[in-house]
Amino acid sequence: MKNIDGIKLNINSTIKEALKIIDSGAMRIALVVDSENKLLGTLSDGDIRRGLLRNLSLDDIIEDLYFKNPTIASINDSNERIIQKAISKQVYQIPIVDDEGKLVDIVNLATLLNITKKRNRVILMAGGLGTRLRPLTQDIPKPLLKVGNKPILETIIKNFANYGFVNITISLNYKGEMIKDYFGDGSNFGVNIDYVEENMRLGTAGALSLIENKPNEPFFVMNADLLTDVNFSHLLDFHSFSNSDATMCVREYEYQVPYGVIEVEESNITSIVEKPIQKFFVNAGIYVLSPKVFEHIPKNEFYDMPTLFNTFIEKEKKVISFPIHEYWLDIGRMSDFEQAQSEYFRVFNE
Repeated sequence: MKNIDGIKLNINSTIKEALKIIDSGAMRIALVVDSENKLLGTLSDGDIRRGLLRNLSLDDIIEDLYFKNPTIASINDSNERIIQKAISKQVYQIPIVDDEGKLVDIVNLATLLNITKKRNRVILMAGGLGTRLRPLTQDIPKPLLKVGNKPILETIIKNFANYGFVNITISLNYKGEMIKDYFGDGSNFGVNIDYVEENMRLGTAGALSLIENKPNEPFFVMNADLLTDVNFSHLLDFHSFSNSDATMCVREYEYQVPYGVIEVEESNITSIVEKPIQKFFVNAGIYVLSPKVFEHIPKNEFYDMPTLFNTFIEKEKKVISFPIHEYWLDIGRMSDFEQAQSEYFRVFNE
């Protein structure tokens, strides 16, 4: 039996407390119990992100968020029976309870099956010119700029590999040979890398048309100038369990209007709000897509990811957002690069 006290919550726990448990634990789940240790339900990363999309704050309690009818197993169930339950219900973790419904353990399907590496492809867009970071990118492509002690792209690849995603495709353009020379086939980094080369700018979605061996399962697409510690397994789970066709990671962005905002009906002032803060969700440059997207991407044409998503929306495909609460930084300007240098070791602990 494991020590599961570290992943327990009660119904009055806050979202912030739940995130701390889920993000720091290997099980990727929290268990909600009552005062007698009886299991009330489970809380996943996806449950929390759906709450954040409903504008809940980190200080709100989890009472209305957690799943109250989880798949469970008995202490008398065999491993084979537990695996069967997990696969049939499409869950990765199953709480174990005794005859009184009290929590005694939790098992991980991956542990039972000894699963480590995953088939899902990761496609990294590394063909940008990096013009806003000149002169740093005069002689080197932006993904090879070092932040901390390694290139940006190496940190991205390492983070995916940490979650078992080792099949990497890198889309190249500007000074692509330097990236090839550095990473090779990926064996020195514990992954498998192949490449596609853009002879013309095709955009974040158009470059997908160059891939010959197209994925048969959901795959990641990510810009190669981002630093984030997002949990990629949570992202894939969120996409798969939602039966989504296309999932976009989004980041909350705040903008404070520097003036008092006046609301008017005809000539009458109805309210004055001093320097209000507007909140938006913005595209974070990380996506999970189903293989059917290839049917909609033209060949040898510029086609960016927002256009693909708008096409799917018009065709009434299932398009969802995945809110990122973890660290995220788009290294597009010199100030971003300097910020990344100052924050890297605090975030990535290397």
